[in-house]
Amino acid sequence: MAKLWQKQYSLDKLIERYTVGEDYLLDSQLVYFDALASLAHADMLNKAGLLPDSDFAELKNALCELVGLIESGRFSIRPEDEDGHTAIENWLVDKTGEAGKKIHTGRSRNDQVLVALRLFMKHSVFELLGVIFSLTDVLVSRAKELADVPMPGRTHMQIAMPSSCGLWMAAFAEELADVARLLWAFYPLVDQNPLGAAASYGVPLPLDREYTASLLGFSSVQNNVLYANNSRGKFESIFTDLCEQVMLTLSKMAQDLILFSLPEFGYFKLPPELCTGSSIMPQKQNPDGLELMRAKSASVASFSMQIKGIIRSLPSGYNRDFQETKGPFMRAVGVTLDSVRVMERTISLLEIFPDNLKKGFSREIFATDEAYRLVREGMSFRDAYRKVALDLDKVAEKDPSESIRERKYPGTTGNLNLDFVEQRLDSLKQKVLPAKDAFEKALSSLVSS
Repeated sequence: MAKLWQKQYSLDKLIERYTVGEDYLLDSQLVYFDALASLAHADMLNKAGLLPDSDFAELKNALCELVGLIESGRFSIRPEDEDGHTAIENWLVDKTGEAGKKIHTGRSRNDQVLVALRLFMKHSVFELLGVIFSLTDVLVSRAKELADVPMPGRTHMQIAMPSSCGLWMAAFAEELADVARLLWAFYPLVDQNPLGAAASYGVPLPLDREYTASLLGFSSVQNNVLYANNSRGKFESIFTDLCEQVMLTLSKMAQDLILFSLPEFGYFKLPPELCTGSSIMPQKQNPDGLELMRAKSASVASFSMQIKGIIRSLPSGYNRDFQETKGPFMRAVGVTLDSVRVMERTISLLEIFPDNLKKGFSREIFATDEAYRLVREGMSFRDAYRKVALDLDKVAEKDPSESIRERKYPGTTGNLNLDFVEQRLDSLKQKVLPAKDAFEKALSSLVSS
Protein backbone atom coordinates (compact mmCIF):
# COMPACT_ATOMS: atom_id res chain seq x y z
CA MET A 1 0.00 0.00 0.00
CA ALA A 2 1.50 3.31 -1.12
CA LYS A 3 1.51 6.65 0.62
CA LEU A 4 -0.54 9.27 -1.22
CA TRP A 5 2.59 11.26 -1.96
CA GLN A 6 4.73 8.19 -2.86
CA LYS A 7 7.59 8.82 -5.31
CA GLN A 8 10.68 6.91 -6.41
CA TYR A 9 12.22 6.59 -2.98
CA SER A 10 11.47 5.09 0.42
CA LEU A 11 11.11 7.23 3.50
CA ASP A 12 13.67 6.84 6.26
CA LYS A 13 12.05 4.80 9.07
CA LEU A 14 13.12 7.29 11.75
CA ILE A 15 11.61 10.26 9.93
CA GLU A 16 8.50 8.19 9.18
CA ARG A 17 7.99 7.46 12.86
CA TYR A 18 8.76 11.07 13.76
CA THR A 19 6.41 12.64 11.22
CA VAL A 20 3.52 10.21 11.70
CA GLY A 21 3.61 10.50 15.49
CA GLU A 22 0.16 9.82 16.97
CA ASP A 23 -1.69 11.08 13.91
CA TYR A 24 -2.87 7.64 12.79
CA LEU A 25 -4.29 7.03 16.28
CA LEU A 26 -6.08 10.37 16.47
CA ASP A 27 -7.55 9.81 13.03
CA SER A 28 -9.50 6.85 14.37
CA GLN A 29 -11.84 9.54 15.80
CA LEU A 30 -11.99 11.38 12.46
CA VAL A 31 -12.11 8.55 9.92
CA TYR A 32 -15.93 8.27 10.09
CA PHE A 33 -16.28 11.92 9.11
CA ASP A 34 -13.50 11.56 6.54
CA ALA A 35 -15.41 8.72 4.86
CA LEU A 36 -18.65 10.74 4.79
CA ALA A 37 -16.82 13.73 3.31
CA SER A 38 -15.41 11.40 0.64
CA LEU A 39 -18.95 10.32 -0.19
CA ALA A 40 -20.02 13.95 -0.61
CA HIS A 41 -16.91 14.73 -2.68
CA ALA A 42 -17.52 11.77 -5.01
CA ASP A 43 -21.14 12.82 -5.44
CA MET A 44 -20.02 16.35 -6.34
CA LEU A 45 -17.40 15.08 -8.81
CA ASN A 46 -20.07 13.01 -10.51
CA LYS A 47 -22.49 15.95 -10.64
CA ALA A 48 -19.73 18.13 -12.15
CA GLY A 49 -18.99 15.56 -14.86
CA LEU A 50 -15.58 14.74 -13.40
CA LEU A 51 -16.45 11.20 -12.29
CA PRO A 52 -18.36 8.75 -14.50
CA ASP A 53 -21.61 7.30 -13.19
CA SER A 54 -20.18 3.77 -13.05
CA ASP A 55 -17.16 4.90 -11.00
CA PHE A 56 -19.39 6.91 -8.67
CA ALA A 57 -21.64 3.93 -8.11
CA GLU A 58 -18.65 1.75 -7.23
CA LEU A 59 -17.18 4.37 -4.91
CA LYS A 60 -20.48 5.03 -3.20
CA ASN A 61 -21.11 1.36 -2.52
CA ALA A 62 -17.59 0.91 -1.23
CA LEU A 63 -17.72 4.02 0.98
CA CYS A 64 -21.08 3.00 2.45
CA GLU A 65 -19.54 -0.38 3.26
CA LEU A 66 -16.55 1.41 4.78
CA VAL A 67 -18.79 3.55 6.99
CA GLY A 68 -20.34 0.35 8.30
CA LEU A 69 -16.90 -1.10 9.05
CA ILE A 70 -15.88 2.07 10.87
CA GLU A 71 -19.06 2.16 12.93
CA SER A 72 -18.58 -1.46 13.98
CA GLY A 73 -14.90 -0.90 14.84
CA ARG A 74 -13.62 -3.15 12.06
CA PHE A 75 -11.51 -0.59 10.20
CA SER A 76 -8.06 0.25 11.46
CA ILE A 77 -5.42 2.79 10.50
CA ARG A 78 -1.84 1.55 10.59
CA PRO A 79 1.29 3.65 11.26
CA GLU A 80 2.47 3.00 7.69
CA ASP A 81 -0.78 4.57 6.42
CA GLU A 82 0.31 7.85 8.06
CA ASP A 83 -3.30 9.00 8.46
CA GLY A 84 -6.94 8.15 7.88
CA HIS A 85 -7.01 9.77 4.45
CA THR A 86 -4.38 7.38 3.10
CA ALA A 87 -6.03 4.41 4.79
CA ILE A 88 -9.36 5.24 3.14
CA GLU A 89 -7.94 5.80 -0.34
CA ASN A 90 -5.82 2.66 -0.23
CA TRP A 91 -8.86 0.67 0.92
CA LEU A 92 -10.94 2.14 -1.94
CA VAL A 93 -8.27 1.32 -4.53
CA ASP A 94 -8.04 -2.21 -3.19
CA LYS A 95 -11.84 -2.50 -3.30
CA THR A 96 -12.69 -0.74 -6.57
CA GLY A 97 -9.46 -0.56 -8.55
CA GLU A 98 -9.32 2.37 -10.99
CA ALA A 99 -12.37 4.10 -9.49
CA GLY A 100 -10.56 4.37 -6.17
CA LYS A 101 -7.69 6.22 -7.81
CA LYS A 102 -10.11 9.00 -8.82
CA ILE A 103 -11.45 9.87 -5.36
CA HIS A 104 -8.67 12.38 -4.69
CA THR A 105 -9.50 14.45 -7.80
CA GLY A 106 -9.85 18.10 -6.83
CA ARG A 107 -8.77 17.82 -3.22
CA SER A 108 -5.72 17.71 -0.99
CA ARG A 109 -5.13 15.99 2.31
CA ASN A 110 -5.21 19.54 3.65
CA ASP A 111 -8.87 20.14 2.93
CA GLN A 112 -9.64 16.50 3.74
CA VAL A 113 -8.44 16.95 7.29
CA LEU A 114 -10.09 20.36 7.46
CA VAL A 115 -13.52 19.01 6.58
CA ALA A 116 -13.14 15.93 8.80
CA LEU A 117 -12.13 18.13 11.72
CA ARG A 118 -14.90 20.60 10.96
CA LEU A 119 -17.49 17.80 11.02
CA PHE A 120 -15.94 16.47 14.22
CA MET A 121 -16.20 19.97 15.71
CA LYS A 122 -19.86 20.30 14.77
CA HIS A 123 -20.59 16.90 16.27
CA SER A 124 -18.61 17.82 19.40
CA VAL A 125 -20.42 21.15 19.85
CA PHE A 126 -23.73 19.29 19.91
CA GLU A 127 -22.33 16.58 22.18
CA LEU A 128 -20.87 19.09 24.63
CA LEU A 129 -24.04 21.18 24.66
CA GLY A 130 -26.01 18.01 25.31
CA VAL A 131 -24.04 17.05 28.42
CA ILE A 132 -24.07 20.66 29.66
CA PHE A 133 -27.85 20.71 29.28
CA SER A 134 -28.09 17.46 31.27
CA LEU A 135 -25.87 18.75 34.09
CA THR A 136 -27.71 22.07 34.20
CA ASP A 137 -31.07 20.30 34.37
CA VAL A 138 -29.82 18.26 37.33
CA LEU A 139 -28.53 21.40 39.08
CA VAL A 140 -31.86 23.17 38.58
CA SER A 141 -33.76 20.13 39.87
CA ARG A 142 -31.59 19.93 42.97
CA ALA A 143 -31.83 23.69 43.48
CA LYS A 144 -35.62 23.33 43.64
CA GLU A 145 -35.28 20.40 46.05
CA LEU A 146 -32.84 22.26 48.31
CA ALA A 147 -34.19 25.80 47.97
CA ASP A 148 -35.08 26.03 51.68
CA VAL A 149 -31.99 24.25 53.04
CA PRO A 150 -29.76 26.89 54.69
CA MET A 151 -26.05 26.88 53.91
CA PRO A 152 -23.42 29.25 55.31
CA GLY A 153 -22.21 31.70 52.67
CA ARG A 154 -18.50 32.42 52.63
CA THR A 155 -16.14 35.06 51.31
CA HIS A 156 -12.37 34.78 51.69
CA MET A 157 -13.23 31.24 52.90
CA GLN A 158 -14.60 32.81 56.10
CA ILE A 159 -18.18 32.80 57.39
CA ALA A 160 -19.96 35.66 55.60
CA MET A 161 -23.76 35.72 55.23
CA PRO A 162 -26.71 33.32 55.23
CA SER A 163 -27.08 31.36 52.01
CA SER A 164 -28.73 28.14 50.88
CA CYS A 165 -27.96 24.92 49.07
CA GLY A 166 -30.46 25.99 46.45
CA LEU A 167 -28.51 29.18 45.75
CA TRP A 168 -25.27 27.18 45.43
CA MET A 169 -26.81 24.75 42.92
CA ALA A 170 -28.59 27.49 40.97
CA ALA A 171 -25.43 29.61 40.72
CA PHE A 172 -23.62 26.91 38.77
CA ALA A 173 -26.72 26.13 36.69
CA GLU A 174 -26.88 29.75 35.55
CA GLU A 175 -23.12 29.89 34.92
CA LEU A 176 -23.24 26.78 32.76
CA ALA A 177 -26.26 28.14 30.88
CA ASP A 178 -24.17 31.19 29.95
CA VAL A 179 -21.21 29.00 28.92
CA ALA A 180 -23.61 27.01 26.72
CA ARG A 181 -24.76 30.23 25.05
CA LEU A 182 -21.12 31.11 24.42
CA LEU A 183 -20.50 27.69 22.89
CA TRP A 184 -23.53 28.07 20.63
CA ALA A 185 -22.31 31.51 19.52
CA PHE A 186 -19.17 29.74 18.26
CA TYR A 187 -21.13 27.22 16.19
CA PRO A 188 -21.58 29.39 13.03
CA LEU A 189 -17.77 29.47 12.65
CA VAL A 190 -17.51 25.69 12.33
CA ASP A 191 -20.71 25.49 10.29
CA GLN A 192 -18.73 26.48 7.16
CA ASN A 193 -17.62 23.96 4.54
CA PRO A 194 -13.85 24.11 3.81
CA LEU A 195 -13.91 21.25 1.27
CA GLY A 196 -12.66 22.41 -2.12
CA ALA A 197 -9.93 24.62 -0.69
CA ALA A 198 -7.43 21.92 -1.72
CA ALA A 199 -3.87 22.88 -0.76
CA SER A 200 -4.94 26.49 0.02
CA TYR A 201 -5.31 27.73 -3.54
CA GLY A 202 -8.18 25.83 -5.15
CA VAL A 203 -7.92 23.75 -8.33
CA PRO A 204 -8.61 24.41 -12.05
CA LEU A 205 -11.75 22.26 -12.02
CA PRO A 206 -15.47 23.20 -11.76
CA LEU A 207 -15.90 22.13 -8.12
CA ASP A 208 -19.30 22.83 -6.55
CA ARG A 209 -18.55 23.70 -2.94
CA GLU A 210 -22.11 24.75 -2.22
CA TYR A 211 -23.26 21.27 -3.19
CA THR A 212 -20.84 19.46 -0.85
CA ALA A 213 -21.83 21.93 1.88
CA SER A 214 -25.49 20.95 1.52
CA LEU A 215 -24.67 17.25 1.43
CA LEU A 216 -22.60 17.47 4.63
CA GLY A 217 -25.07 19.63 6.54
CA PHE A 218 -23.07 22.87 6.47
CA SER A 219 -25.09 26.08 6.32
CA SER A 220 -22.47 27.86 4.21
CA VAL A 221 -19.11 27.60 2.44
CA GLN A 222 -15.93 28.99 3.93
CA ASN A 223 -15.42 31.29 0.98
CA ASN A 224 -11.73 32.13 0.72
CA VAL A 225 -9.70 28.98 0.07
CA LEU A 226 -6.56 30.38 1.67
CA TYR A 227 -8.50 31.46 4.75
CA ALA A 228 -9.94 27.95 4.98
CA ASN A 229 -6.45 26.55 5.49
CA ASN A 230 -5.34 29.47 7.65
CA SER A 231 -8.26 28.74 9.99
CA ARG A 232 -6.72 25.36 10.86
CA GLY A 233 -5.70 25.60 14.47
CA LYS A 234 -7.50 28.92 14.90
CA PHE A 235 -10.91 27.29 15.19
CA GLU A 236 -9.45 24.50 17.32
CA SER A 237 -7.97 27.06 19.71
CA ILE A 238 -11.29 28.89 20.04
CA PHE A 239 -13.11 25.64 20.74
CA THR A 240 -10.45 24.65 23.27
CA ASP A 241 -10.81 28.06 24.95
CA LEU A 242 -14.53 27.32 25.30
CA CYS A 243 -13.71 23.92 26.77
CA GLU A 244 -11.55 25.73 29.29
CA GLN A 245 -14.51 27.94 30.25
CA VAL A 246 -16.53 24.80 30.98
CA MET A 247 -13.65 23.34 32.99
CA LEU A 248 -13.19 26.55 35.00
CA THR A 249 -16.78 26.20 36.19
CA LEU A 250 -16.36 22.51 36.97
CA SER A 251 -13.09 23.13 38.81
CA LYS A 252 -14.74 25.59 41.18
CA MET A 253 -17.62 23.18 41.75
CA ALA A 254 -15.15 20.38 42.42
CA GLN A 255 -13.25 22.48 44.95
CA ASP A 256 -16.45 23.38 46.81
CA LEU A 257 -17.59 19.77 46.87
CA ILE A 258 -14.23 18.54 48.18
CA LEU A 259 -14.17 21.22 50.86
CA PHE A 260 -17.75 20.90 52.07
CA SER A 261 -17.60 17.10 52.16
CA LEU A 262 -14.68 17.17 54.60
CA PRO A 263 -15.63 15.66 57.99
CA GLU A 264 -14.84 19.04 59.59
CA PHE A 265 -17.70 20.53 57.55
CA GLY A 266 -19.92 17.55 56.91
CA TYR A 267 -22.29 19.55 54.70
CA PHE A 268 -22.21 17.04 51.84
CA LYS A 269 -21.22 13.42 51.36
CA LEU A 270 -19.80 12.26 48.07
CA PRO A 271 -21.21 8.98 46.77
CA PRO A 272 -18.77 6.22 47.77
CA GLU A 273 -19.02 4.60 44.34
CA LEU A 274 -17.42 7.78 42.92
CA CYS A 275 -14.52 7.70 45.39
CA THR A 276 -11.36 5.61 45.37
CA GLY A 277 -9.49 4.16 48.32
CA SER A 278 -6.02 4.21 49.81
CA SER A 279 -3.49 1.43 49.41
CA ILE A 280 -2.40 1.82 53.04
CA MET A 281 -5.26 3.42 55.00
CA PRO A 282 -8.31 1.16 55.18
CA GLN A 283 -10.74 3.95 56.13
CA LYS A 284 -10.08 6.24 53.19
CA GLN A 285 -12.61 7.26 50.55
CA ASN A 286 -10.85 9.79 48.36
CA PRO A 287 -12.49 12.36 46.04
CA ASP A 288 -9.99 11.49 43.32
CA GLY A 289 -12.41 12.23 40.47
CA LEU A 290 -12.97 15.78 41.69
CA GLU A 291 -9.28 16.29 42.41
CA LEU A 292 -8.43 15.18 38.90
CA MET A 293 -11.13 17.49 37.58
CA ARG A 294 -9.26 20.43 39.11
CA ALA A 295 -6.03 19.21 37.51
CA LYS A 296 -7.65 18.50 34.17
CA SER A 297 -8.97 22.05 34.13
CA ALA A 298 -5.34 23.20 34.08
CA SER A 299 -4.54 20.61 31.40
CA VAL A 300 -7.27 21.94 29.12
CA ALA A 301 -5.93 25.46 29.61
CA SER A 302 -2.48 24.24 28.61
CA PHE A 303 -3.89 22.52 25.51
CA SER A 304 -5.31 25.86 24.40
CA MET A 305 -1.96 27.59 24.90
CA GLN A 306 -0.19 24.76 23.07
CA ILE A 307 -2.39 25.17 19.99
CA LYS A 308 -1.99 28.94 19.92
CA GLY A 309 1.75 28.62 20.43
CA ILE A 310 1.98 26.33 17.39
CA ILE A 311 0.00 28.54 14.99
CA ARG A 312 1.16 31.92 16.27
CA SER A 313 4.01 32.54 13.84
CA LEU A 314 3.15 30.28 10.90
CA PRO A 315 3.13 31.70 7.37
CA SER A 316 -0.05 31.51 5.29
CA GLY A 317 -1.06 28.24 3.69
CA TYR A 318 -0.65 24.72 4.97
CA ASN A 319 2.30 23.87 7.21
CA ARG A 320 2.95 20.46 8.77
CA ASP A 321 3.01 22.18 12.17
CA PHE A 322 -0.81 22.02 12.06
CA GLN A 323 -0.62 18.28 12.70
CA GLU A 324 0.48 19.03 16.25
CA THR A 325 -2.73 20.97 16.98
CA LYS A 326 -4.92 17.91 16.49
CA GLY A 327 -3.89 16.05 19.65
CA PRO A 328 -4.33 18.84 22.20
CA PHE A 329 -7.62 19.88 20.62
CA MET A 330 -9.14 16.41 20.63
CA ARG A 331 -7.88 15.72 24.14
CA ALA A 332 -9.45 18.97 25.36
CA VAL A 333 -12.82 17.98 23.93
CA GLY A 334 -12.63 14.46 25.35
CA VAL A 335 -11.56 15.60 28.82
CA THR A 336 -14.29 18.24 28.95
CA LEU A 337 -17.04 15.84 27.90
CA ASP A 338 -15.99 13.28 30.50
CA SER A 339 -15.66 15.93 33.21
CA VAL A 340 -19.18 17.23 32.66
CA ARG A 341 -20.52 13.68 32.82
CA VAL A 342 -18.63 12.98 36.06
CA MET A 343 -19.97 16.18 37.62
CA GLU A 344 -23.53 15.33 36.62
CA ARG A 345 -23.19 11.90 38.26
CA THR A 346 -21.72 13.52 41.38
CA ILE A 347 -24.46 16.15 41.76
CA SER A 348 -27.21 13.59 41.10
CA LEU A 349 -25.96 11.29 43.87
CA LEU A 350 -24.67 13.93 46.31
CA GLU A 351 -26.01 13.48 49.85
CA ILE A 352 -26.91 16.64 51.81
CA PHE A 353 -26.90 16.99 55.62
CA PRO A 354 -29.22 19.89 56.61
CA ASP A 355 -28.43 19.62 60.33
CA ASN A 356 -24.70 20.04 59.74
CA LEU A 357 -25.37 22.96 57.41
CA LYS A 358 -27.42 24.71 60.11
CA LYS A 359 -24.66 24.11 62.67
CA GLY A 360 -22.39 26.20 60.44
CA PHE A 361 -24.52 29.26 61.18
CA SER A 362 -22.45 30.80 63.98
CA ARG A 363 -23.57 34.06 65.58
CA GLU A 364 -21.44 36.36 63.41
CA ILE A 365 -23.08 35.17 60.19
CA PHE A 366 -26.10 37.30 61.15
CA ALA A 367 -24.04 40.48 61.69
CA THR A 368 -24.96 42.04 58.36
CA ASP A 369 -28.63 41.17 58.88
CA GLU A 370 -28.46 42.94 62.24
CA ALA A 371 -26.96 46.05 60.61
CA TYR A 372 -29.84 46.13 58.14
CA ARG A 373 -32.34 45.73 60.96
CA LEU A 374 -30.97 48.97 62.38
CA VAL A 375 -31.14 50.57 58.90
CA ARG A 376 -34.82 49.69 58.69
CA GLU A 377 -35.28 51.46 62.03
CA GLY A 378 -33.79 54.66 60.57
CA MET A 379 -30.06 54.45 61.30
CA SER A 380 -27.60 55.15 58.46
CA PHE A 381 -25.87 52.09 57.14
CA ARG A 382 -22.39 53.30 58.13
CA ASP A 383 -23.45 53.97 61.72
CA ALA A 384 -25.26 50.63 61.85
CA TYR A 385 -22.17 48.89 60.50
CA ARG A 386 -19.95 50.41 63.18
CA LYS A 387 -22.40 49.70 65.98
CA VAL A 388 -22.67 46.03 65.05
CA ALA A 389 -18.91 45.72 64.52
CA LEU A 390 -18.26 47.02 68.06
CA ASP A 391 -20.83 44.70 69.61
CA LEU A 392 -20.47 41.44 67.67
CA ASP A 393 -20.98 39.42 70.85
CA LYS A 394 -24.43 40.98 71.15
CA VAL A 395 -25.62 39.97 67.69
CA ALA A 396 -28.72 37.86 68.13
CA GLU A 397 -28.82 34.40 66.63
CA LYS A 398 -31.63 33.83 64.16
CA ASP A 399 -33.34 30.87 62.61
CA PRO A 400 -31.22 30.11 59.48
CA SER A 401 -34.33 29.21 57.48
CA GLU A 402 -35.97 32.49 58.39
CA SER A 403 -32.86 34.44 57.43
CA ILE A 404 -32.69 32.99 53.90
CA ARG A 405 -36.40 33.62 53.35
CA GLU A 406 -35.97 37.31 54.17
CA ARG A 407 -34.06 37.84 50.92
CA LYS A 408 -37.00 38.06 48.56
CA TYR A 409 -35.97 39.80 45.35
CA PRO A 410 -35.21 37.64 42.27
CA GLY A 411 -31.97 35.70 42.34
CA THR A 412 -31.63 35.60 46.12
CA THR A 413 -32.11 32.75 48.58
CA GLY A 414 -35.77 33.52 49.19
CA ASN A 415 -36.52 33.83 45.48
CA LEU A 416 -34.15 31.74 43.35
CA ASN A 417 -36.10 32.71 40.22
CA LEU A 418 -35.22 29.42 38.56
CA ASP A 419 -37.66 30.21 35.76
CA PHE A 420 -35.01 32.63 34.48
CA VAL A 421 -32.48 29.81 33.98
CA GLU A 422 -35.03 27.35 32.64
CA GLN A 423 -36.40 29.82 30.11
CA ARG A 424 -32.89 30.70 28.95
CA LEU A 425 -32.05 27.01 28.56
CA ASP A 426 -35.32 26.21 26.79
CA SER A 427 -34.73 29.07 24.35
CA LEU A 428 -31.25 27.75 23.58
CA LYS A 429 -32.45 24.15 23.24
CA GLN A 430 -35.04 25.27 20.69
CA LYS A 431 -32.17 26.48 18.51
CA VAL A 432 -29.69 23.69 19.17
CA LEU A 433 -31.86 20.58 18.88
CA PRO A 434 -33.30 21.29 15.38
CA ALA A 435 -29.81 22.16 14.13
CA LYS A 436 -28.46 18.93 15.60
CA ASP A 437 -31.24 16.90 14.00
CA ALA A 438 -30.66 18.55 10.60
CA PHE A 439 -26.91 17.88 10.78
CA GLU A 440 -27.35 14.24 11.73
CA LYS A 441 -30.03 13.77 9.06
CA ALA A 442 -27.71 15.19 6.39
CA LEU A 443 -24.91 12.79 7.35
CA SER A 444 -27.17 9.75 7.52
CA SER A 445 -28.68 10.65 4.15
CA LEU A 446 -25.24 10.35 2.56
CA VAL A 447 -25.18 6.66 3.38
CA SER A 448 -28.86 5.83 3.00
CA SER A 449 -29.69 7.71 -0.22
